[in-house]
Amino acid sequence: MAVRVRIAPSPTGLLHIGTARTALFNWLFARHEGGEFRLRIENTDTSREVADAVDQIQGSLRWLGLDWDGPHTFQLDRMDDCRRVADELVAEGKAYEDEGAIRFRMPDDGVTSWDDVVRGRIEYPNEKLEDVVIVRSDGRPTYNFASPMEDVWDGITHVIRGDDHIPNTPKQLNIIRAVGAEIPVYAHVPMIFGMDGKKLSKRHGAQAVEEFRTAGYLPETMLNFLALLGWAPDGETTLMRHDDLIERFALDRVSPSPSQFDYQKLDWMNGVYLRELPPTEFAHRLLLWLGENGYDWDAELVTQAAPLVQEKIARLAEFPGFAGFFFHAVEPDTADLDGGTPMLTAAEEALTSLEPFEAPAIEAALREAADRLELKPRQAFQPIRVAVTGSKVSPGLFESIALLGRETTLTRLRAAGSSAG
Repeated sequence: MAVRVRIAPSPTGLLHIGTARTALFNWLFARHEGGEFRLRIENTDTSREVADAVDQIQGSLRWLGLDWDGPHTFQLDRMDDCRRVADELVAEGKAYEDEGAIRFRMPDDGVTSWDDVVRGRIEYPNEKLEDVVIVRSDGRPTYNFASPMEDVWDGITHVIRGDDHIPNTPKQLNIIRAVGAEIPVYAHVPMIFGMDGKKLSKRHGAQAVEEFRTAGYLPETMLNFLALLGWAPDGETTLMRHDDLIERFALDRVSPSPSQFDYQKLDWMNGVYLRELPPTEFAHRLLLWLGENGYDWDAELVTQAAPLVQEKIARLAEFPGFAGFFFHAVEPDTADLDGGTPMLTAAEEALTSLEPFEAPAIEAALREAADRLELKPRQAFQPIRVAVTGSKVSPGLFESIALLGRETTLTRLRAAGSSAG
């Protein structure tokens, strides 16, 4: 039988990075095996699906590059089918009515067990299993009934999900056996913790896929990084592309131990991916990110500024703070200009009639001015950098001045010289 897996997120908000990682494991397994990856919206605990949340879930999956097979489905679409099966279970004595609801009759003795691909053999004492409600009094099926039944009807061969679902599995196994269906293979993947060893939460930083997108991470970075949260092909390889991940992914190499979400490692990896982009592609990604985040900046100027920052930033979201001086006026901190007035004046004089107004000529002219004032490069160029960029940290100074142009540069040098006294 061909492999068929699914991801079933709840439409209650932004797609969590943990759910995205589980979706990725399902997708990689399906693509590696030449099988199918399905998207099912788990809406048994909501009065209605939230359209915006569903769109967001799909958008986040697409951004990561995760495509699914066939149309997405909703669990509540099978509500009538669930009710029919529940009535059959009641008729067979396998379930019973209780205050308007229907409960499934769990076994009292022995254990419910399964061989988990990730966790190994798991045995759950049946005496700890309560008779679960499978249909509420309002007619809606519960998660522990709708989910396994949907897996049966969809022909799901492998259920790959977070290990927080382990307590649900024995309940669902008994329901699947009760309807005489084939049991899928289960693989419970580890939780994601912060570097402090605690469950990933807001205190650690971004949590939703959309937040990482807004922060300026590339989708290929996130795909690579998430794949290595709980799985590794050999314990050494770190940078892995889309096709390599598909080729090498194996469920039996998923660790049962919690993985740690290292934001510093993510920044490092994203920086590597950014620097590997061809310059035109890097500029394109910048323009897309800026547009998505409300920056109406001149596209040609962004494209010209892109090469100056590509080696400097780790996330696209750093571009406005690092290179925003190209697009708006700056307000230098006078403390950072302290003692720089002579050099600012000399720089203005050196650049007023300089031809050509290009980086090499600008560098030569400013170094000559610094030499005349007997200033070391750091002493000479910091006040100039602060004056024209508004910051002590910026892209290459001479290239930045060339891109800013003579008029803007001279205006900023004069203003800074006046404020520095």
